[in-house]
Amino acid sequence: MIRMTLGEIAAVTGGRVVNADPATTVSGPVEYDSRAPMPDGLFVAFEGENVDGHAYAAGAVAAGAAAVLGTRDTGQPGVVVGEQLAALAKLAHEVVGRLPELTVVGLTGSSGKTTTKDYIGQLLARLGATVAPPGSPNNELGFPCTVLKATPDTRFLVLEMGARGIGHLAYLAGIAAPSVGAVLNVGAAHIGEFGSIEGTARAKGELVESLPADGVAILNADDPLVAAMASRTRARVVLTGENPEATVRAEHVSVDPRGRASYTLVVGRESAPVRLAVTGRHQVANTLAAAAVALEAGMPLADVAVALGAVGIVSSRRMDVFDRPDGVTVIDDSYNANPSSTAAALRALVSMGGDGRTIAVLGYMAELGEQEVAGHEEVGRLAAELGVDRLVAVAEAAPVLDGAAGVPGWKGEAVAVADQAEAIAAVTGDLRPGDVVLVKGSRYRTWKVADALRAEPATGEVGP
Repeated sequence: MIRMTLGEIAAVTGGRVVNADPATTVSGPVEYDSRAPMPDGLFVAFEGENVDGHAYAAGAVAAGAAAVLGTRDTGQPGVVVGEQLAALAKLAHEVVGRLPELTVVGLTGSSGKTTTKDYIGQLLARLGATVAPPGSPNNELGFPCTVLKATPDTRFLVLEMGARGIGHLAYLAGIAAPSVGAVLNVGAAHIGEFGSIEGTARAKGELVESLPADGVAILNADDPLVAAMASRTRARVVLTGENPEATVRAEHVSVDPRGRASYTLVVGRESAPVRLAVTGRHQVANTLAAAAVALEAGMPLADVAVALGAVGIVSSRRMDVFDRPDGVTVIDDSYNANPSSTAAALRALVSMGGDGRTIAVLGYMAELGEQEVAGHEEVGRLAAELGVDRLVAVAEAAPVLDGAAGVPGWKGEAVAVADQAEAIAAVTGDLRPGDVVLVKGSRYRTWKVADALRAEPATGEVGP
């Protein structure tokens, strides 16, 4: 974080300084996990259902934190506020306001947000100091904490923006207003909370509505609901995609046996070849959005093409492809799942099939609301239509198998298991060299399966 005194922090957050001189400075990280290193930083004490962070204030200060931000006096140097999240939002807003040379990039979408954020971060880091932390810190807590990682040296701040309802993105944009905003896609993720695809589009479009007149809205021309957001922004619009109308366009797309896409990047009369090292044809759309951001930041097209070929996986369990010593290839995409992202992962699986079998271990897709059964059946139908050889549905994901069974002529194997332990047994029992296994599910529902496959085959170990 930029250097601020406790007095300044108190003034910004509406709090009061306790047990310290108001001139005491904070210049290190802002953390809410007392175990995280925070030399000269600020420990934010939250009250949880089982743990009260205020009880860890003394330990955080003893370990190097300069002060504590909480709702009561812990006996440690700090600032007492009325509510921690509101205080963090105000503090983050102040920090952005004190960094006039900072370019804030915001992005949202139903799927691919974290991966694309990582790609943008890798590209912009070639131009200057960039904040784009791994993972998905995209809500009312993670978002301001990411903003507070910015320092006077930071040139680019890349912010993933998540939403669970109308007004959420507008709130986040009020904390740190992007000058460049990218909307990747609109799909069925969180449809149980938005109510409909159209409701999702209304919520996602709040990002482009927040952009200033001299800003840039980067929109996916291949998604009609996203392209239509051009009418909702004052900013200049840059379209990306394979659509001939796209400003930043991919042509001549091909996919190699490892599922890695190559294409020609076209912008106006310029073009350059791109060969991606990451897996999945859907990465074409993700990398085009990243390319558009980099081009707006001043990176020459030829350099963008080279940089795209070097981007890799930063955040865990997202299309992480690895080969086991026994010749089995695993796609660990187990961090999260919705119908759109699962469809993309299934297509990547089949593209990598080769002479071996394709095996999909699919867990429950959360937050689909009334579309829960239909969403799972849709994924199962696609898997069967693509010719996946074995479908393993874990626990609540059983409707996937109903969807597959309804596809005439599918000759694959359908396996229903009660939990991850049964899934591990079902998959690892007869793996053969050349097999490709996809592991996909909403958070925590298939992680143990991926970890078991990652372990050396001879050990039989299962990850936590």
